[in-house]
Amino acid sequence: MLVIFYQSRKSYNAGIITALTNRIGDVGILICIGIIFSKGHWTFSYLGGSRDAGIYIFIIILILSACTKSAQVPFSAWLPAAIAAPTPVSALVHSSTLVTAGVYLLIRFNYLLARSEFATILLVVGILTIVLAGSSAIIEIDIKKIIALSTLSQLGVIIMVLGAQEPGLAFFHLLRHAYFKAMLFICAGMVIHNIKDFQDIRRIGGVFKAMPTVFSIIIVANLRLCGLPFMRGFYSKDLILESIIIMNYGVFVYFFAMAATFLTVTYSCRLAFLLGGLDYVKEGLFSSNDYDHFILRGIVMLLPFSIFGGIYISWNMFRRTPIIRIPFWFKLSILLIIISGLLFILGESSLKKMGGIFLFFTCNM
Repeated sequence: MLVIFYQSRKSYNAGIITALTNRIGDVGILICIGIIFSKGHWTFSYLGGSRDAGIYIFIIILILSACTKSAQVPFSAWLPAAIAAPTPVSALVHSSTLVTAGVYLLIRFNYLLARSEFATILLVVGILTIVLAGSSAIIEIDIKKIIALSTLSQLGVIIMVLGAQEPGLAFFHLLRHAYFKAMLFICAGMVIHNIKDFQDIRRIGGVFKAMPTVFSIIIVANLRLCGLPFMRGFYSKDLILESIIIMNYGVFVYFFAMAATFLTVTYSCRLAFLLGGLDYVKEGLFSSNDYDHFILRGIVMLLPFSIFGGIYISWNMFRRTPIIRIPFWFKLSILLIIISGLLFILGESSLKKMGGIFLFFTCNM
């Protein structure tokens, strides 16, 4: 109902896609409840001991429902479509409520997945979602859709970590994602409102001069999304990459984990450059400012949690710091991937040289 708030064909179509896709997950969850009830009790904590056919069916349906709720491949199309809703709604559902329901369900049932061969399925699904969302975000022109695809990419990271059988780390990444994503959506809403409700990022420019406070907060949010050292994103993202390295899943998983980091830096820097750049075509007849103190208070309340929250939550969640010993060049490779993502987006011609088939694939999910 919130997605079809605006009376337009785009909102109507987005609402239908969102509703129908989420019904698959709802039906799956109800079937899972029925399977649990057939065992004679409502609780699920005793299911891990048995390995009959019913439990295997339960796990398969649970993974399918969670992937539907969290918009993983092949159900990814509804998440970018759902940004047709008003921006405060997007800030709520795309950061910490609707799209996180599926991954939270898998975190709660992690002991079932850890002892089964289905963890590999989660690993592959997470990797596919990361690549799809990241490659779509670096060519997207709708500012809200870029942030929605960023959410999809981070959900793929969480699913990948669950596939690597690290539920505590996945929950940590989920918590730290909620603060900054809500903040980023509200900042995007302020920019859109000040530019006569345009969402095309090619029509928005000069935000650095016109709205310095909002632009500064967007930069901070993007830096912590990229995993800048000692900001909140660093504590989960660096630990995830190092954990995947030492778990010895092979070159394939390591390559795509690094590709996820590269794509994250690329679309984050592209968003910042297009918003702040003065040399892009923009609307001439508008007056932009960030004097709306009511909205700014809400954003500024989230800002300290985004900067300092990572170390606080890591101290409280991980009583013992995991000892990770990896070669120096492995540790250095994470930093080099981040720098290469920045250099890639600085050369605009690299995006223009991409093939038509790739553009068609990413634009149509």
